[in-house]
Amino acid sequence: MLKCSLDKINLIFAEISKTAKLYLPVDDIDKSAVYKKWEVGMNWSDALNTVRSPKDFFFPQMENLMEFKTEGKNIEVIDTRSETEDFVIFGVRACDVKSFEILDRVFLAEPVDSYYASRREKGIIVSTACSKPAETCFCKTFGISPEEPLGDVSTWKTENEIFFKANTKKGEALLEKIKAFTEDCDKSAVNEQKEKICRVTSKLPLKDLTTDAFGGGKTENFFDNPAWDELSQACLGCGTCTFVCPTCQCYDIKDFNTGNGVIRFRCWDSCMYSDFTKMAHGNNRLTQKERFRQRFMHKLVYYPENNEGVFSCVGCGRCLAKCPISMNIVKVMKKIGGSDK
Repeated sequence: MLKCSLDKINLIFAEISKTAKLYLPVDDIDKSAVYKKWEVGMNWSDALNTVRSPKDFFFPQMENLMEFKTEGKNIEVIDTRSETEDFVIFGVRACDVKSFEILDRVFLAEPVDSYYASRREKGIIVSTACSKPAETCFCKTFGISPEEPLGDVSTWKTENEIFFKANTKKGEALLEKIKAFTEDCDKSAVNEQKEKICRVTSKLPLKDLTTDAFGGGKTENFFDNPAWDELSQACLGCGTCTFVCPTCQCYDIKDFNTGNGVIRFRCWDSCMYSDFTKMAHGNNRLTQKERFRQRFMHKLVYYPENNEGVFSCVGCGRCLAKCPISMNIVKVMKKIGGSDK
C-alpha cells in the first residue's frame, strides 16, 4: 500500500495526464459534481458522487457507429471509429465501480459490443472510498462495500493524506508511474477509515433495506401485483431515473442524412418512454403502468434471473435524489416486497 500527502495530489494528476487522459469529479457552476478532463488548476470535488454516473466513458449518451456513402446503386460503409486513447477515471465510488460489472455482462456477452469493449480495454478505474455516505445511499443492500471500493486502484482519502492500493495489473502499472510521489505505508490509517465508514453506513435510513423478496424466478410473484397501479399512477414517464442510473443500458439506433451521406448513431433510450421499442405493428407496452413495471422488474427480477443472481441496481441513490415526484426503486421494493411501512 502507498500513500502521499494531499498537497501532492495535483503533482500526481499531472504525472498521470502525461500518458493518459485523466478525468475526475469537479464542482460545476451549481456546485454539483461532474466528470471533466483534468487541467492544471482544477480541483477534485469533495462531493459524495457525480450527478451523472461515469458510465458515459464506456457507453456514451450518443455515439456515431458508422457512415454510409451512396453513389448510384453502390453503398460504401465507412467505419468511423478511431483507436481509443488510454484514459483514467479518478474518484469513482464503489457503487459506480459495480455498475461497470453489470454493464459488462450486457455489452461483453456474445456478440461483444466492440465499441464498448475498446473503451473498457483502454480505461483505468481509480476508485475512492465513501467517507461520508448520504442518506440516499443503499449500496450495501446489493452487497457493495463503500469502505472497500474495487477498480484497478482503490484509494482512501483522509484529511491530509491519500492511500493507494493496486487491484489489477493496470493498477500496478499506474501506481508505478506515480511512485516518485508516494511512499510505502501500513494499513492502520486505512483500517481506521474503513471502520469509520462502517459506523456511518450502519446508521443510514436505508440500512435495513433488503433484496430477500426479489431475484430470479420471481416473475409470477410480482407481475400481477395490484400495487403497480398505485405506484405508477404518479409517474411522469420523464425518464430522469433511467438517465441518471449507472446501470441502465437501453439505446436506440438512428440514421441521419447529412446531405452528403448518412450517419448511423446510437443514443440512450428509456423503457419509461411511450415510443420505446415501438415498431410498425405498434408498442408492446401501451400503458405507463406496464412501462413502469418493466423498469423495476428488470432491475429486481429479470436481470438477476439471467445473470447468476446479480441485481441491476447498485444503490447509488441518484434516482432518489432526482425523481421529480420522489418515486424510486426503494419505494417499489418496500411496497412490492411487502416491507412497506
